[in-house]
Amino acid sequence: MRTRKLGPDLTVSAIGLGCMGMSFAYGGQDEADALRTLGRAVELGVTFFDTAEMYGPFDNEVLVGKALRPVRDRVVIATKFGFKISETGVGRERIAGLDSRPEHVKAVADASLKRLGVEVIDLFYQHRVDPAVPIEDTVGAMAELVRAGKVRALGLSEASAATIRRAHAVHPIAAVQSEYSLWTREPEAEVLPTCRELGIGFVPYSPLGRGFLTGAIKDPSSLGADDFRRTMPRFAQENFDGNLALVAELERIAAAKGVTAAQLALAWGLAQGDDIVPIPGARRIVHLEQNAAAADLALGPEDLAAIAAALPATAVAGARYNEPGLKLLNG
Repeated sequence: MRTRKLGPDLTVSAIGLGCMGMSFAYGGQDEADALRTLGRAVELGVTFFDTAEMYGPFDNEVLVGKALRPVRDRVVIATKFGFKISETGVGRERIAGLDSRPEHVKAVADASLKRLGVEVIDLFYQHRVDPAVPIEDTVGAMAELVRAGKVRALGLSEASAATIRRAHAVHPIAAVQSEYSLWTREPEAEVLPTCRELGIGFVPYSPLGRGFLTGAIKDPSSLGADDFRRTMPRFAQENFDGNLALVAELERIAAAKGVTAAQLALAWGLAQGDDIVPIPGARRIVHLEQNAAAADLALGPEDLAAIAAALPATAVAGARYNEPGLKLLNG
């Protein structure tokens, strides 16, 4: 597996693994199967693993820690804070707003370290920007964790360019994580240029459009009753068929190259810059192996032009989150 840099100090595999779906949002997964998938990822040379306290909540950190502690010296573990998590409810019902107060940041870091069973968090992200807390205060608390040896590097998720600049002025930010794929191109306007100006790595989550760009989802009714994607306008029936036609074009180009649509979408993301490290999710080993192989798929100018013509960003129908979710973006 090829490697890339996030900020000056973190060297990671060119393609990481987003672990959320193993425990949260998409129906979860049997623990034994998840552990096998995580183990296979390490065998394939994947060294960058992404989790968060809210995935479960908490369950995903425990899972990732259990899988990766035996190979701790070979992997980079990223986790995230920033939500209030209620003691009552199940799954997403327990998410009760934002909380990036400095005292909460430090408490979450200690709890995440315990759940992961590690001595240091390699990359600690603010999951969503909290408008009630100045970013300088939040990053100041995060910087204290670096000085205490509990965290190696800092990150932000779904932050605006202005917030990234303010945060970076307090302490260097190693990585910004935002949704970015062939059907979500917003970071190209301001966030990606700002990251490049400041030397910050960029980590696209959902680089396969939450599975849509794989071509495997042919009918929104096939999604489980508790699947988070049912709340997303792009998966609503009135938008679904038009978006599926775009994916058919991606599949056509991929077939001509002898690869899968998922591999083509990941290779497109990697081709957007050496500072980009996508973190597709994978619950099945066969999909994990296909995703990892995309790191070696080179696309030339003609390939990129054909993809751009087939999947113009303006042709995607529907917002990427529902209204409450959209309010948490670009903070």
